[in-house]
Amino acid sequence: MASLKRLIIDALKSLSRGRSFLQALLALWISPKSDPTKVKQTRKFQRAREEFLEEANELLLGPIGSNRFLRDEHSLIVPYNSDTNPNPDDPLLLLSKKLKEQFRDGLQNNPACMLPSYNHQLPGGHELGQHLAVDIGGSTLRVGLVDLKGRETTDDDDNTIVHMDNYTIDKSVRLLAGADFFKWMAWKIETSVKKAIDAGHISRDGYESGDPMPMGLAWSFPLEQTSPNGGNICAMGKSFLACDGLIGQDLGATCNKVLQELKVNVEVVSIVNDSNATLLSSAYFNPSTRFGLILGTGVNIAAHLPVNLVGKSKFGNRPDSWYEQASHVMVNTELGMFGRDILPLTRWDKILKAGHERPDFQPLEHAVSGYYLGEVFRIALLEAIKTTGVLGGEVPPLMLEAYSMDTETMSLMVDGLHSGGKANQVFSQLYQLAADIPSNEDMRFMQQLAGYIAQRSASIVAASLFALWELKNEAEQNLLDEVEPESPFSEETAVELQIERTTVGYTGSVVTYFPEYKETLQRYLDHLMLSAGHVLKERRIELVPAKESSLLGAAVSLAGVMDEEERMRLDEKGTT
Repeated sequence: MASLKRLIIDALKSLSRGRSFLQALLALWISPKSDPTKVKQTRKFQRAREEFLEEANELLLGPIGSNRFLRDEHSLIVPYNSDTNPNPDDPLLLLSKKLKEQFRDGLQNNPACMLPSYNHQLPGGHELGQHLAVDIGGSTLRVGLVDLKGRETTDDDDNTIVHMDNYTIDKSVRLLAGADFFKWMAWKIETSVKKAIDAGHISRDGYESGDPMPMGLAWSFPLEQTSPNGGNICAMGKSFLACDGLIGQDLGATCNKVLQELKVNVEVVSIVNDSNATLLSSAYFNPSTRFGLILGTGVNIAAHLPVNLVGKSKFGNRPDSWYEQASHVMVNTELGMFGRDILPLTRWDKILKAGHERPDFQPLEHAVSGYYLGEVFRIALLEAIKTTGVLGGEVPPLMLEAYSMDTETMSLMVDGLHSGGKANQVFSQLYQLAADIPSNEDMRFMQQLAGYIAQRSASIVAASLFALWELKNEAEQNLLDEVEPESPFSEETAVELQIERTTVGYTGSVVTYFPEYKETLQRYLDHLMLSAGHVLKERRIELVPAKESSLLGAAVSLAGVMDEEERMRLDEKGTT
């Protein structure tokens, strides 16, 4: 009925051009334009799909030289380079060198990033015992009881988490201002401790009548650390209001004050950033670990670096005894803040940036992290639908909404036709598409486009890790040249330079679960080593998983602090 009505209206319009109504009606009735199926058949688009993908390849991967290693056009692209000769002009190596200079400047001058921890020693693997650990992340508060059994008797496959509770940090919690957030945190800690008591993991009498139970805290936000259990609270971002009225105040003191007021018999004894916790947890099992990588919704790297790389002002007011003992320090890089003016941007990146409330705050994070990968894919796919006819040339209404494509869905597209129909089904249901959409050709197109975006992410993360590795080794050599041969720092630095396999402990949904991502990242690291003139049999950066890294790292840090306090008590006792 609707099509007949449309036909009569068009015929009436034709009367103004001098035709009789009957002539106009007959002409339109036999016209191909009156057949909706023929409209689709005759519709033309600006570009071929292959042409779009070729340009996407060049825009996303060309500027960093990554498109030279494409091997399979129907899966996530895994870089492979059979050339083992040094290549100082390799575009990805050149990007890494630019990042290295930004890192060097940030270590000296930028108060918002490259934040030194108070920890100057990596764990020896001898830290033992049962410890209360708390991890405050962007979406979850986790409270766990961790049983450390030592490097020699425990590997990272053992279940070292005796008890754990997860509490969702939803919008209502993020909007708790100031002390209200820390009260919420204290109540959840008390709830978990009581559960552990009921399960027989903690002595009820010891908790209720003894000294406060020591706690290690992993804090997933910037912090100017001033002591093992303290640091100045900074702006938190991610819509959190917990810092309202508390910026510049001590985090450990704030937590302990609230715990005491609420009569929760727990005391914060150690604080680490979550990236530092990843580094610590991996180093507990792998003594060659010098970096911790978090790559999920966001991205960050912790690095164990020589103290001489860090500007003196960043350390705040630390006692002389700290500098006398510390040749190295763990640094929270806040990696996402780097990359401004050196990362190549596509028109899709620029659209994302134009719609962001802080477009220049985290340039590198926009290019690599899980929060943004799906959005870049959505923006590029919108253009492809309109210009190439993917998905029938019709844009699903939901796809017009920013961030409606998450990276988990994008990762299914990378699996594409190899997912047993799951990717097709999830995508079709999400965007409420017709039964025959997406087609197999649509799936192949999206698989390849998503693969390019993921590959670019992996290459930039590799360039960042390699830049930090080179920066560390250069600083180690400079330190070795400066210190006296008999200095204990000389021996420590010499050991650092002799590490053949530098381990990167990793955690996070993207690097852990995105198809082929970790393998792609490892191949890029190997490629950069070769381009820089290293022999992989002699020097290599290796990725290893850091399971339950935040809780485990917080527990390892706590154990280290308590061991140090015990050593100091024994030293004082020996001198009296």
